[in-house]
Amino acid sequence: MNTIRTDCLVIGAGIAGSAYALQAAWAGLRVELLSLGEPLEANSDRAQGGIIYDVSPDPAKLAADIMTAGDGVANPAAIDQLVHEGPEAVRELLIDELGVGFDRQPDGALHLTREGGHSLRRIIHTKDTTGHSILAAVAAKVNATPGITRRAGWTAVDLLTLSHNTDDPRDRFEPLTCFGCYALDPFSGEVAAIVARKTILATGGLGGIFLHTTNQPGSVGHGVAMAYRVGARLMDLEYVQFHPTVFYRKGAQPFLITEALRGEGAVLVDAAGRRFMDALHPLGSLAPRDVVARSIKQHLTTTGEPCVYLDLQTMKPEFIRERFPYIHENCLAHGVDITRELLPVVPAAHFSCGGVHADLRGRTNVRHLNAIGETACTGLHGANRLASTSLLECLVAARAAARADVAELQEAGDIRQPTPRPWNSPVKSPDPLLIRQDLAQIQQTMWNYAGIVRSPRRLARARRILLQLREDIQAFYRDCHPTRELIELRNAVQTALLVVHAAGLNPVSRGCHYVTETD
Repeated sequence: MNTIRTDCLVIGAGIAGSAYALQAAWAGLRVELLSLGEPLEANSDRAQGGIIYDVSPDPAKLAADIMTAGDGVANPAAIDQLVHEGPEAVRELLIDELGVGFDRQPDGALHLTREGGHSLRRIIHTKDTTGHSILAAVAAKVNATPGITRRAGWTAVDLLTLSHNTDDPRDRFEPLTCFGCYALDPFSGEVAAIVARKTILATGGLGGIFLHTTNQPGSVGHGVAMAYRVGARLMDLEYVQFHPTVFYRKGAQPFLITEALRGEGAVLVDAAGRRFMDALHPLGSLAPRDVVARSIKQHLTTTGEPCVYLDLQTMKPEFIRERFPYIHENCLAHGVDITRELLPVVPAAHFSCGGVHADLRGRTNVRHLNAIGETACTGLHGANRLASTSLLECLVAARAAARADVAELQEAGDIRQPTPRPWNSPVKSPDPLLIRQDLAQIQQTMWNYAGIVRSPRRLARARRILLQLREDIQAFYRDCHPTRELIELRNAVQTALLVVHAAGLNPVSRGCHYVTETD
């Protein structure tokens, strides 16, 4: 078995993982950066709306908006960190270091937009492809930075811990401690061990466990499942945010329709052109995401219509083409001209507000294991995420975790890095048809029974189905050589069970988690 040794192992190369890698490498640490796909195949790349850049003298308004969106249960300390450290993190990395081309006004000032749940304009953007612009700039810097080894296409299999993966029996008496991971090398097809002084989970979200999602393929909560298997504390997994507006056309691949459209004046209407949100919330079409997603689902259930629509008639066609080129071109490719027609949309799983519990420096309850970005849960989002906080959270969390790790490693000197047990697995190849079928069943089960609206009976049924599936998948996994698809399936069923379990433990409807007693 090939063994790689490094200072920092970062699992996930979206904005959170890549920003951490840069900070650590600039401080002289060696970094291994793993990603399931190519550098831009991350959920960060799909973020359209923008990133908060609030340089107002009173950050209390932003803090209040975050707490309101989080339905009053967000962590005040995490909010305080974001609103106070956020502007410097954006300016330091994105504006000064990378020169990301954010849209500007004629006088050169940054153009600010507004999204749902925000009391004022405070979001900077690059048209409607902000995540892509930021990640492309960050990825290019990663590739040009000495000390970072990018391993694109590598799949983390399991975390290495003293409790499970060494041959020294005394290690079982140590506190829970991580020292790297086993990872599948896509080129050799073999599993290698990556031994690290610090391991950082930045694997993104879990939307892929649902039938409809805005997430990249493979986003099934890899970090959550791996962390759970080694005893990490998890939190708030019932709070899965469903984005209310995803492009709908039968047979077409869905894609995100940014909330910024509504921030610029688009309104939600039904098939008859009625603005149904105005009667349901004071903010109308700009209500928080959970309210809008539930309202759309209820409307579709009541009317039997397949979708609702965004009406962009208050915007001039040239403004739409200039401000939202990605959405305009993609809709046009599917036969919808949003400068003249209504834009059909439905809700889809979008963001996990919960995850691996981490403090404000990314620390988990497992020694030397950090979690940052969407994989982590600091309590920042409470029961529902405010729009455009996710990219900012990635920057702030990566910066704080990297600085803390650099200081600790410089002070601590050597941290024990034992030789892990060799990886042994069968040579039998898994059946891809069975993998696709099982994943489809997980996604269908989660969408029907643990989606936007839940009930005790639906959750109980989901749990029964998923428990049986997990038994079958575990037997399948033990009998076969690992592949990316098989690892994804194993993690998907575990993450799905964790979400269902968390939802079943919480009888209170709040934010993203909506429970009804009727089916």
